[in-house]
Amino acid sequence: MDRLGSMALFVTVAEAGSLSAAGRGLGMPLATVSRRLSDLERHLGTRLFNRSTRRLELTEAGRSYLAACRRILEEIEEAEQSAAGEYSQARGELVVTAPIVFGRLHVLPVVVDFLAAYPEVDVRLTQSDTLRRLVEEHIDLAVRIGHLPDSSMVATRVGSIRRVACASPAYLEAHGEPKTLQELSAHHCVTVERLALPAAWTFMEGQREIAVPVRSRLTINTAEAAIDAAVAGVGIARVLSYQVADAVRSGVLRLILEDFEPEPWPVSLVHTGRGLLPLKLRAFLDFAAPRLKARLAGLGI
Repeated sequence: MDRLGSMALFVTVAEAGSLSAAGRGLGMPLATVSRRLSDLERHLGTRLFNRSTRRLELTEAGRSYLAACRRILEEIEEAEQSAAGEYSQARGELVVTAPIVFGRLHVLPVVVDFLAAYPEVDVRLTQSDTLRRLVEEHIDLAVRIGHLPDSSMVATRVGSIRRVACASPAYLEAHGEPKTLQELSAHHCVTVERLALPAAWTFMEGQREIAVPVRSRLTINTAEAAIDAAVAGVGIARVLSYQVADAVRSGVLRLILEDFEPEPWPVSLVHTGRGLLPLKLRAFLDFAAPRLKARLAGLGI
């Protein structure tokens, strides 16, 4: 039995909460995950999970073994990184994940400058709007947009972004500019599926959050396409401020209903913070944090 591999599999199953979720994260068939977990339990002579059709729950022995496995795997990872020289100089591969559009517009330029400054570090930048699991996917650093749940992760805030409503000057001239939330219901809207529901958008009125019914003439799955549609005069779009900054500065779109915007979302650099940080990660944090702060502060909207 590959004992370290079995430990890593067990930790992944425990953190994923189900065999199927762990299998998807590992790219492994469900039957293989189940068999390897059963082999581990037979080797240990104890049950690690109480299984039912609806949930997977750690036994008392499983909870103790989970803590020991995490400690052992972390110590092995640190030993390997130390042997590779990652604690004596900034070198090796750094794995970073960021949202797709924000990654292209703001993280990639910082990464390009970082590569020039640190020739011994290679970067693998994964751009995805799906929340990635740092430990299970061996990701060193994540750029996260939004409020972070309480966790053991360490976060460095580099700024914030707004959820804004905008439309083309031509559309506003033809249909009028809504000044109140009630007026918005009479307008044509363009909705990005992952940012809002097509039937209602959320705003703030004073200290109260309210859902405003809207008519989504177009519902779409990317912010870039929604912005193009708004520029073309289809209707009012709801996007993130960094996504529309260039269009607003150039005058092809105008922000509206700014007094009713929800609370801005923080932008953070997130890492596990476990043990001694490799120099490649510390170097990137020191390099990227001030530059991303400056980029966000310079958006102008």
